[in-house]
Amino acid sequence: MSEKIKLEISGLSCNHCKMKIEKALKTVAGVENVRVNLDSGEAEVNFDAAKISKAELKAVIVDAGYEVS
Repeated sequence: MSEKIKLEISGLSCNHCKMKIEKALKTVAGVENVRVNLDSGEAEVNFDAAKISKAELKAVIVDAGYEVS
């Protein structure tokens, strides 16, 4: 079952940050699409809820070195 979540991310300051988060999330099984908006500080993630949870998505971002609000 596909779901969409928007996550507020603290610490985004440049395009490298944006790309780092997108790359980290795209490598996770169950993630279908990722779009990080540098201006708003939000990540929009489409994912298969049967394969990964919202908490696990947040953990991936934290592991990449950022905070999720």
